[in-house]
Amino acid sequence: MSALNKTIHAPATDEYFDLVRAFPLRSLRSADDHAEAIKILARLLGRPGGRLSAGERDYADVLGRLIDDYGSRKHPFPGRKHSPLEILRFLMDEHGMNIAALGRVLGNKTAASLALSGKRELSKSHIRRLAEYFSVDAGLFL
Repeated sequence: MSALNKTIHAPATDEYFDLVRAFPLRSLRSADDHAEAIKILARLLGRPGGRLSAGERDYADVLGRLIDDYGSRKHPFPGRKHSPLEILRFLMDEHGMNIAALGRVLGNKTAASLALSGKRELSKSHIRRLAEYFSVDAGLFL
């Protein structure tokens, strides 16, 4: 009997199957797939208290690997930490946003322009708005 046949797996839970039905675990093929996967993972990991069921943890683990794989194929910068400005530019690109659209999220176009030029740091209120708008963890912008 092979080692694979000896492995005992816990049965999948309803939460796991609900997540798979909503967003199947397969290779991410487009920027839209990637952006949606990031949103889903951020929602799972960003829950207050951070508690996930076993099925949700399994799903998040595989989804994280698929996100990493896509990132390695599209943006081969291993081990490099991205700045909040780089993350903001990436998310804007993924969502087809320009400075005017960012200005609407932040409250005004001038704030958007200054933030993108690096002349002004994002405020706490800007970070909260961006995290909510992009459905990501606010820590990405710190």
